[in-house]
Amino acid sequence: MLCMLLLLGACRISLNAGDAGNAKTISIAFFQNNSSLVQPTLSQAFTEDLRNFFQTQSRLTLVPQGGDLRIEGSITDYRVNPVGVSTGGAQSNRLTITVMVQFTNTLDAEKDFETSFSRFADFPSSSNLTSVETELIREINQQLSQDIFNKALINW
Repeated sequence: MLCMLLLLGACRISLNAGDAGNAKTISIAFFQNNSSLVQPTLSQAFTEDLRNFFQTQSRLTLVPQGGDLRIEGSITDYRVNPVGVSTGGAQSNRLTITVMVQFTNTLDAEKDFETSFSRFADFPSSSNLTSVETELIREINQQLSQDIFNKALINW
C-alpha cells in the first residue's frame, strides 16, 4: 500500500513538472495588447499570470531575459460577442481573449513553435462587463496559461 501511494505521488510530481528536458531557466517577455479593443490592465495581468503559472507548475527558474526556454508574443484579440441569442435577445455574452505565442527552446529547436491560443468565458447578458471583467480575465488567463504550458512542456 505504501509503495502504491509513493508511486502515485511520484506521478503527480512528474505531471506538474512538465518536460523541460535539460532546461533550467525560462524567460517570459511582456505581452503587448495589440487587439482592436484594449483593456488597460490586460497586458500586465496576462504576463504576470503566465509567469506565475510556469513558476508554480515547473521547476524552471524565471529570468528576465535569455532563458533556456523563451516565451514572447502579444494579445491579438479581446472581444465580447452575444451568444445564446433567442427572440428576446442575447441570453449571455462571451468574452474571448486570443494571444499569439512564440516559444523558443534554445536547447532543442525542434520544440520551437509559433501558435495562436484562444479561450473564452460566458457571462449573463444581464451583467455589465465591468462588474465581471476582472474575474473573467483571471479565469481566461489561467486557461491560456495551461494551454501554453501544455504545448511548451507537455507537447500537447
